[in-house]
Amino acid sequence: MTSVFIGGSRAISKLNAPLREKLDDFIQRGCTIFIGDANGADKSVQQHLASREYDHVVVYCMDRCRNNIGGWATKPISRPAGPRDFAYYAAKDKAMADDAKCGMMLWDGESKGTLNNIQNLLAAGKKVLVYFSPEGAFYKLVKSDDLNGLVSRCDPELIASAQRRIEKVAAAGQLLLQP
Repeated sequence: MTSVFIGGSRAISKLNAPLREKLDDFIQRGCTIFIGDANGADKSVQQHLASREYDHVVVYCMDRCRNNIGGWATKPISRPAGPRDFAYYAAKDKAMADDAKCGMMLWDGESKGTLNNIQNLLAAGKKVLVYFSPEGAFYKLVKSDDLNGLVSRCDPELIASAQRRIEKVAAAGQLLLQP
């Protein structure tokens, strides 16, 4: 059974018809879904999966789950004590990227966490389907060059800022995989 890491921007809190159809396709194929516990995309995807009474879901969380709408199995991720910041939650996302065969990200073109997830999946040689909300379109990414094409559609200052934050955390050894 294929395992899919689904994640996305907290700014994406509603699923449109194409996103619901893609999730229903994963359900029909019997994929195991790895999902985080954040508000936004994670919670919206959880709501959809719960409405379909889908059981093949694992919710990854730090210490305790903020959202587990379907009461699914959980995989708590431990991390050394520290502030609950980007690096803290990136550890959970890194575990999902490691465990999954592929990924689907719902990206608003701004979220540094979602950008980091895309980079982690690609760096591990895994395919990523990105729903790019500013265009309402899906993009299949297989290698870093594919991501470069997508990033070129975004605000360069926002991407540069996000990339600096990702690299700063990675350089500090707070992420397990550098983008």
